Amino acid sequence: MGDLIVRWRAAACGAGAVDTAGLADAGQRLLDRWREPHRHYHTVAHLTAVLDVVDRYADQATRPDLVRLAAWGHDAVYDPRAAGDANERASADLTAALLTGVGLPAAVAAEVHRLVLLTAGHAVRPGDPDGALLCDADLAILAAPPPAYDRYAAAVRREYAHVPESAFRQGRARVLDGLLALPALYRLPEPADRWEPAARANLTRELATLTAAPARRRPD
Repeated sequence: MGDLIVRWRAAACGAGAVDTAGLADAGQRLLDRWREPHRHYHTVAHLTAVLDVVDRYADQATRPDLVRLAAWGHDAVYDPRAAGDANERASADLTAALLTGVGLPAAVAAEVHRLVLLTAGHAVRPGDPDGALLCDADLAILAAPPPAYDRYAAAVRREYAHVPESAFRQGRARVLDGLLALPALYRLPEPADRWEPAARANLTRELATLTAAPARRRPD
């Protein structure tokens, strides 16, 4: 059994799953989603990175196993052609259905559903440490060193290869503007101290490249 499935089983059992025989199958169904060929950033590597951050700051959460389950589900459905928050809603629905299918209480599935939906806009209310942990983990890439951040941005562009350059620049700029407009990108104390300045610098730098006028071709 792969390491990720072991982590999935541990989180589900920690949250109260009773159908242990079906856990591996449910986890594999999610992994198959994360391995879809059209993904370039929203891959198993991203899932692993989010889980690693959740584990690192698990003591900050009220119910860290539920945050881990939400991490598994937060990009389970990823269609770059979908509009608005359709992917997050579909991901939340799929994850909740899988969790109830392995015997988790309806209240647990509902809370994981709520957490997954938070990743649509990453707006977390005060007093929600579980939501803060999930969103901080999802946005951790924004604070990566510039070369790693640039690889992330390039991978996102490949996921939207069907979108013309001008339209992509406009859409991506709106996303970055929305992130920069958040009062804080990170809510937990240590990530906020460590990551906020670097993340805002990366976002501002990418936004500048997106909104700059394209270079004109010199006449021959």
